[in-house]
Amino acid sequence: MRGGGHTRVRIELNPQERALKLSTVPEPVRSLYVHVPFCAHKCEYCAFYSAPPSGGVIERYVGALVKELELIAAECRPSTVFFGGGTPSLLTLKQWETVLSAMARLGLSGAPEFSVECNPATVSADKARLLRDHGVNRISMGVQSLDEGLLERLGRVHTRDMVFRSFDVLRAAGFSNVNVDLMFAIPGQTPEIWDQTLTEALALGSEHLSCYEVIYEEDTPLYQQLQAGAFAVDEALACSMYDHLRERAAAAGFQQYEVANWARNSATAGPVVELPGVSLAGIPSHACRHNVGYWRGLDSFGVGPSASEYVRGLRSRNWANTDLWITQLERGRRAKEFAEALSPRARAGEMAAFGLRMNAGWPWEEFRTRTGLDLRDAEWREDLVGLVRRGWVEETETHVRLTPQGLRFADAVGEILIRVDEAPPEAVRAPARTLRLEAMP
Repeated sequence: MRGGGHTRVRIELNPQERALKLSTVPEPVRSLYVHVPFCAHKCEYCAFYSAPPSGGVIERYVGALVKELELIAAECRPSTVFFGGGTPSLLTLKQWETVLSAMARLGLSGAPEFSVECNPATVSADKARLLRDHGVNRISMGVQSLDEGLLERLGRVHTRDMVFRSFDVLRAAGFSNVNVDLMFAIPGQTPEIWDQTLTEALALGSEHLSCYEVIYEEDTPLYQQLQAGAFAVDEALACSMYDHLRERAAAAGFQQYEVANWARNSATAGPVVELPGVSLAGIPSHACRHNVGYWRGLDSFGVGPSASEYVRGLRSRNWANTDLWITQLERGRRAKEFAEALSPRARAGEMAAFGLRMNAGWPWEEFRTRTGLDLRDAEWREDLVGLVRRGWVEETETHVRLTPQGLRFADAVGEILIRVDEAPPEAVRAPARTLRLEAMP
């Protein structure tokens, strides 16, 4: 979520300032996201920055990615790494070897949680073994549906049989932490089809389950079809599918820990991933710690085209243009489209909004310790009272959290809690930086 009224800041650091900045960094950033912007085919619903590769662009991307990793390495010692896309598994064995070897050289490998997104159509035994041998220990597999008609409807390049074969390949390679991504409320998806998909997906025995309601993003084919009247949105059906999902997942031994995420709790979950300043009470052992860090507002580097990051008070995003991103890295600098500095109040509002997506909610004291502000104070008091009256939020002596009904309205709750800066924070006017301010739409 991004509220209007923040300030965009175009930032260029001179070499002397960069050296000074690195010398004064107190603690390294513990989270790293890598965006791989390539897909074999753009899905009908996808609004993430991705495109089919052409020519030698992937080779140039890999070279530029190594350069960007070199630029952030001194400030980053990741406890969690996440390669997303796009389709990271589209990279060849040689390209993966180049990236993973560079990470090892730069001290960016060895994270207790190292996740890679995979499409079932691009998983091979050799690739799975290579990833596992280089420290990747968590795979997120984009299944979306196990109905052939719906897979075609969504523009997916894999078949249902590929899902089962790829899952077996991952297990054979030694992966004991696998997430399965599913979607519901897909146009044409009936309750019976959804139930059958859940039955087959749960039978795989994965450690994690992510399930998302279809969102109709502008500039996607699915949105255009909706606008043209090809189908209609059935909110009641979507709610029913979500309730059914929660029941089936719980019965299969999954614990819901966020609006769209479920995980198993096991004493043999692998390396313990500590998140500085974050209580993991009530969070299952196989929960995606990388995403927990996002929802709890931890600093995170983002590299690759369109990747966003939040580091030491500045949020920024790389250009969503692979050629431009590559060109800037080949010139020795990061390809930032913008950066914005948030006031403590605005940052706390974002953290309140995202953190409440988790079933554990926000412990009052943890929020105060992390932000310096108190959710029980006047800033949010009236809003929380109203949300409690609606039945979306509940308060206890120690926590504030969404109710089961409120989970369906997490985005609306977040919009209420967000706070917008009325004027640019003074922090963005540092004289040692070259700034260009732009009004954010």
